[in-house]
Amino acid sequence: MASSELERERAYVGMLYQRLDDLQREAEDQLAQVRAQNVGGGHQARSERDSFAKLYEDRIVQLRDVGERLAFGRLTSDSDDGGLVHRYIGRIGLRDASRTPILLDWRVPQASAFYQATAKTPMGARARRHLISSGRTLSRIEDEIFDPELLDDSSVHLQGEGALLAALSAQRTGRMSDIVATIQAEQDRIIRSELGGILVVQGGPGTGKTAVALHRAAYLLYSHRDRLRSSGVLIVGPSRSFLKYIEAVLPSLGESGVVLSSVGQLYPGREATKVESPRVAELKGRSVMAGVLARAVESRQRVPAEPQPLDINGETITLEPELVATGIQRARESGKSYNQARVVFVKTALAALTRQLADKLRAQGNSIDDSDVAMLREDIRSAYDARVALNTAWLPLTPEKLLQDLYARPQWLASLTPDWSAGERELLRRDRSAPFTVSDIPLLDEAAELLGEVPAGNVAARREEKLQQKRDIENAEQAIANMGVGGRVDAKQLAAGFAEFADAGTTAERAAADRTWAYGHIVVDEAQELTPMQWRLLLRRGPSRSFTIVGDIAQAASSSAAETWEHALAPLIGQRAEGDRWRREELTVNYRTPSQIAAAAESMAIAHGLPVTRSVSVRESEWPIEFVPDAVAGVNLALDVDGTVAVIASDDRLDGIREVLDRAFPGKVGSAADGLGSDVTVLGTNEAKGLEFDSVVIVDPAAIVRATERGPAALYVAMTRPTQRLVFAEASDRPLGL
Repeated sequence: MASSELERERAYVGMLYQRLDDLQREAEDQLAQVRAQNVGGGHQARSERDSFAKLYEDRIVQLRDVGERLAFGRLTSDSDDGGLVHRYIGRIGLRDASRTPILLDWRVPQASAFYQATAKTPMGARARRHLISSGRTLSRIEDEIFDPELLDDSSVHLQGEGALLAALSAQRTGRMSDIVATIQAEQDRIIRSELGGILVVQGGPGTGKTAVALHRAAYLLYSHRDRLRSSGVLIVGPSRSFLKYIEAVLPSLGESGVVLSSVGQLYPGREATKVESPRVAELKGRSVMAGVLARAVESRQRVPAEPQPLDINGETITLEPELVATGIQRARESGKSYNQARVVFVKTALAALTRQLADKLRAQGNSIDDSDVAMLREDIRSAYDARVALNTAWLPLTPEKLLQDLYARPQWLASLTPDWSAGERELLRRDRSAPFTVSDIPLLDEAAELLGEVPAGNVAARREEKLQQKRDIENAEQAIANMGVGGRVDAKQLAAGFAEFADAGTTAERAAADRTWAYGHIVVDEAQELTPMQWRLLLRRGPSRSFTIVGDIAQAASSSAAETWEHALAPLIGQRAEGDRWRREELTVNYRTPSQIAAAAESMAIAHGLPVTRSVSVRESEWPIEFVPDAVAGVNLALDVDGTVAVIASDDRLDGIREVLDRAFPGKVGSAADGLGSDVTVLGTNEAKGLEFDSVVIVDPAAIVRATERGPAALYVAMTRPTQRLVFAEASDRPLGL
């Protein structure tokens, strides 16, 4: 009977995959038909065709990226006629040809019982079944019974938590997998929590913080699509390695319209990967840097000490200091940002100089009318002397130029920071040609905010844009009717496609390229590491303060990291009312780290005074923690375990360790983001944040502890990366607690 039940489920899963393939072929056929249409030269007709094409392309990608494990669960409950009804749960929702649901998307409310039901609180469910697959083939089924009456049912296969344990013990691939089939109750409650406000998810290593954050992003995009489609969702991680690790999760859940960014990529047009010394990074991250930059911008407006003669096509006029001072004052009173206010200054100065030149020419007997005044103004604007003088008084600035000058001109920096020590100023000093660093990104963004963007379009242009949106929706409704696809395509979604093609990019693409974009929701991982200046940047990206913030204060390894969430979130919450500030959830079960490794890591952390969030590991590993003399011996041990291996060390040791391992294991060693698919990956402690490996070799743990003020936290991060085996190399001087 158990065998026949498995075969019955295999047949159902096979039917689901057949439907998935049929829908993909249908979308491909519809795309081919749309592309083959000859719509002539009309702009509206081309927009409609391209928008339909984009909808079908997105649908094809969604269906294709679902990949394996399409269906992973079944809920059994009472039907209206007194029998039993089975509802299947999967990565996406599917309907048959008659539009009857045959697979529920895991994010719909009806699916919540699959994750949250218990025997005590069954939530209307009588049983839950896990469908465990390999590729497209169902390999086994497991049942959890909530209603004792079903225990005698011959279709019940077995009971247990094998699905979860199998997923936890599975070999790592160098890429994060989704946990949609094994989300636990405390995780699901957080994933489905309300959209608005600031949600902080605190949890120790291995508790699934990152997985919860990503699945929450997928859930919010599904449940609030109308709101988030136009504004988008931003996910911020600590490094390129981390983004590489998580990049496949959201597409596998049917979502691809999300912006993924490291903290070094948050300023459009620049990607910073260089990390500075802890002291420099801490200084640049201080909130006082916002005041330094504001004073720097203001100081670039200069009134000349003496009158300046200007040659205008052979005529000499004088630029008086009072004229410049008046122009600067009027521009500042406009309330505009630096570069926009400069336009006001130039117009004011040119008007005064034009009057001066016109008066001089009239005194010489020339007749000057309004058309002559306009020509005189253009003569002054294009004259070399005038351009030099006005630019000297108020030079147009880019954020890059401002920051380069700030670092390269020590006397100017000293005038802006009278309360700093000479040593602090020296930390910022560097040549103009030096590359921008991760710590510079929020400073560039702050400078861009002060200097200003290109002025937005006028009122008439914005009014025309709204009218065009209305026309687009009306045209979309007519196009849907003409093509006979009513009920399958939404008019607003299609109309948004018109705008996307007009703007040459999807929402995610346009958001990533626009520094002033306001996201509907922002997810921040490893948030305990962010500096006040980085939080200021993120607040500009998310002015509605809709955030999911995940992290662990005990893992805060940078010298600028906060010691409490209240401290960390100060730039976000400001002076808001107590109840409106933020809410906190905790994850308490460690799914990744074997119990013996978790215990050792927590003991080390507590011995160094770290604020550890205690968690309970759900499993243990067969391998004990081991100590070996060098990295080569450590890797040899680690390779006994099938799967991925990470070698983690202090940054100053990485190059030397990589060279040694390259000789010992040719062709098997990679580095950071580009090496996550290698057999052995060499990483610094910061690069390892958020990642997991089957085995980890930590080289010279005492050196990691000594490397920075937060060295113990960095070691805590390193120790909690393995899912199976932990090896220490060069550990003769063991850190406290090991």
